[in-house]
Amino acid sequence: MRVQMWIALAVAALFALMGSMYVVGAGQGAIVLNLGRLVRIETSPGLHFKWPLVETARVFDRRLQVLESEPERYLSADKQDVSVDFFAIGRVEDLRAFYRATGGDESVAVQRLAPIIKDSLRNEINALTLREVVSGDRSQVVGKQLAAINRGAATLGVQIADIRIKRIELPQDSNVLKSVYDQMRSQRLQVASQLRAEGVEQAQTIRAEADRARAVLLAEAERDAQRLRGEGDARAAKLYATAANRDPSFFTFQRSLEAYRQAFSDGEAVIVLDRDDPFLQYLKSDR
Repeated sequence: MRVQMWIALAVAALFALMGSMYVVGAGQGAIVLNLGRLVRIETSPGLHFKWPLVETARVFDRRLQVLESEPERYLSADKQDVSVDFFAIGRVEDLRAFYRATGGDESVAVQRLAPIIKDSLRNEINALTLREVVSGDRSQVVGKQLAAINRGAATLGVQIADIRIKRIELPQDSNVLKSVYDQMRSQRLQVASQLRAEGVEQAQTIRAEADRARAVLLAEAERDAQRLRGEGDARAAKLYATAANRDPSFFTFQRSLEAYRQAFSDGEAVIVLDRDDPFLQYLKSDR
């Protein structure tokens, strides 16, 4: 009988010992409840003890965790609808405040954090145009509101380390896409018109330069031709004068032959002259 009693006492002591121990891992924290009332917090890793039966321990992960959220629609400063998909990176900072605000339920913390983050992002996006939201620095959009978000998150015992915007989209059920495409089309048409105008201007400049160069070349060619023509006429006159001085009668005869050749070149010319006209002198005689 005594053996059985000692065995029962040993088993009860073992269960009591097991019920009085709990382990806090690295990156974890624990709260100890005495009949439902929070009595202490343990954040150092290792083996810890509590009173069995009357005290319970709840261990929470205090490492950084990703808090997902559904995409939210916002209105930009130029009244354009935009959908923003984001996630937050945070951790439990104050176990006492976290337990009192959420009862230790992480899903409740996420549900209560989502409106705080969305409202802060709304304040920032509402002050930006659609172009600034889509093509701007997303870290600046979040960074300006991170302090305000943490002030709200502190009431839940949570600290938000960062918020990352995964995707910014234009809702398919709004007129934003059409307006954006129209704006892009008008910008491209404006660029094309500008390029065409610049091309026409360059073409006119090249054409004017070519016309000017052509006119200069023609003027120079005409000048050179006139000079050469004048030199040729002067040389011909000089030759005629030299020939006339050597044999005046032959020169006169030669000039008369040239006159006859030009006058009767087509073979159909009819010339009416007096029979004693000097023009017919060499047709009668070579003297």
